[in-house]
Amino acid sequence: MYQLPSTAEALVVRTDFSADGAWDALRAALFSPSKDGFLADVALVDDQRYEGLTPDRALDLIPAEYRHPLLVLADAVALTSAEQPLLVVGLRGERGRCVRVVAAELWSIENNVSGANMDFEEFVRAVDDDGVYRGL
Repeated sequence: MYQLPSTAEALVVRTDFSADGAWDALRAALFSPSKDGFLADVALVDDQRYEGLTPDRALDLIPAEYRHPLLVLADAVALTSAEQPLLVVGLRGERGRCVRVVAAELWSIENNVSGANMDFEEFVRAVDDDGVYRGL
């Protein structure tokens, strides 16, 4: 598997290629502003070389110059569920810790963690009973 690209934005890596329509819908959701006009600052990686990529394996593929505190995986769960719960991997503190975040709320965790307004653990503690973060 190839090293992930180094970007200033949080990478959203597509790891499931079973439904192009679902990927298109997810992309649209990621680039639709919240009701208050917020957007996640993300760069999409749509490359079949990353099919089936897991969080543990992804950690090994992050280049040293990648400085964003998060990595996002668009896996089968995200692409087959109505809320599109992306798998967000924390890269600081407890590196590799994951939390599911609905696509419509990715802006919240990305904006706040990258801007050091909140830490990743605050989002982990704010998940619903099913383990998914849907906003505060």
